[in-house]
Amino acid sequence: MIAKIHTATTVGLQVFHIESEIDISPSLPSVTVVGLPDKAVQESKERIKSALKQSGYEFPLGKVTINLAPADINKTGTGFDLPIAIGILQLTETIKNKDLDKTIVIGELALDGKLRGVNGILPICVWAKKNGFERIIIPKSNSVEASLVSNIDIFACNNLIEVTEFLNGEAQLESVKPMDLATIQNTNEASQLDGDGHYPNDMAYVKGQLVAKRALEIAAAGGHNVLFIGSPGSGKTLLAKSYQSILPKMTKKEILEATELYSISGLLGKNEIISNRPFRSPHHSSSHIALVGGGSKIKPGEISLAHRGVLFLDEFPEFKRETIEVLRQPLEDGEVTISRANGTVTYPSRFYLLAAANPTPSGFDIDDENSFHIPQSSAAIRRYRSKFSGPILDRIDIQVEVNQPSKNELQSETLAEPSMEIAKRVQKARDLQTKRFRGEKISTNSEMSLLKIKKFCRPDLSGKEMLNKAITKYRLSARAYHRVLKLSRTIADLDGNEQISAANIAEALQYRGKWG
Repeated sequence: MIAKIHTATTVGLQVFHIESEIDISPSLPSVTVVGLPDKAVQESKERIKSALKQSGYEFPLGKVTINLAPADINKTGTGFDLPIAIGILQLTETIKNKDLDKTIVIGELALDGKLRGVNGILPICVWAKKNGFERIIIPKSNSVEASLVSNIDIFACNNLIEVTEFLNGEAQLESVKPMDLATIQNTNEASQLDGDGHYPNDMAYVKGQLVAKRALEIAAAGGHNVLFIGSPGSGKTLLAKSYQSILPKMTKKEILEATELYSISGLLGKNEIISNRPFRSPHHSSSHIALVGGGSKIKPGEISLAHRGVLFLDEFPEFKRETIEVLRQPLEDGEVTISRANGTVTYPSRFYLLAAANPTPSGFDIDDENSFHIPQSSAAIRRYRSKFSGPILDRIDIQVEVNQPSKNELQSETLAEPSMEIAKRVQKARDLQTKRFRGEKISTNSEMSLLKIKKFCRPDLSGKEMLNKAITKYRLSARAYHRVLKLSRTIADLDGNEQISAANIAEALQYRGKWG
């Protein structure tokens, strides 16, 4: 007799159905695991032996053969411990229930029989629901992320004894209750606000910088990428950290996508889901692999961990040229494909790029009084700016010079407009786009293709005249022309205009920047 227990594993974000097959035959005691197991899976037999013993169960004598099918998929991780143990307990008649055809079992066993959490529970639960399974048995520590999936029975257990008694009908367990995302988001938001309704990093604390703050409002509303150019101390980093506080709330689909990525990466803290937009800020010494992802066990990089959130690249020109260039595909396609000897994986990577740079290698403009003691030749400046390739700059819709605040702005005790008020306008504009693009497979203006630009970006008469003048005066390329139209569409949305006006186009043109 062979016991078969259904389980699953993840390769990237893709989930594969795995059958854990166990056979016990009379022979000298031995345990063999086959089916392309990695080191962690091979070691499961020692964990299972100890867990059974410490839980009061006998490990069978004889030859135990464990096959993880199909055999052509690499099996990694520790999630196969529990299904293998359940199969053994079925064969030894400790578990009487043999009807587990509609049940997925996954979890790591500690030596004392307790269940430890595993990576990738959320995508596995989503997959199980889509593929007709009726219940899932998981470790208790994975219950929060699993609660994002509804309409399937998910049972979170503490230890092997609890699972055994539950399957034998000797104990009752309540299934994990689906999470109310709106309540969670509102609770998280309220916990971040102080008594005056300000976030720790709030636009209210940014002195001056009206143009830069307006640029971030437009970027947040339309999902556009931004480049800040300014000398040290001008406020670029403070603006970047405050940017997260004006972004629109994540939708349920976005929360699922982001949480799945963090789940397979092992980056979800206890009782955590990603309900706030991620903010990733890798150091400029980071390699292109750290940005894109990879490794012997292919994991998401920074650009995927920033999915549906912000990727802030401070000191942008200090990144290696090859590191900057790997941004091309994800900025264009919203996903990144990683190919290694052991396989190819595609991760989503639709993020808001926010880059900051100094105007010159010294940090100051040539005519700045602070730069007189720092020699910088025109050749050095050209080399510095050459890090910004044309294709990368073409994918950054907004370029803004961030100047030092004036003396009066610095000394003013009056707070600026708070992030909460800006966020209301951003959310209103984003709601217009959600309605506009319903059924179009995109959600923001920045994602529009040429066909959709033609359909949705229609200037009025004065707007057309302004565009014609701009094409001649600024010698706009085709890409720059369409970039201006997308940006104008977002500005019109913020203003509540159906058509794009000359004023909207004029404002979009001022964000072209001297480097673009």
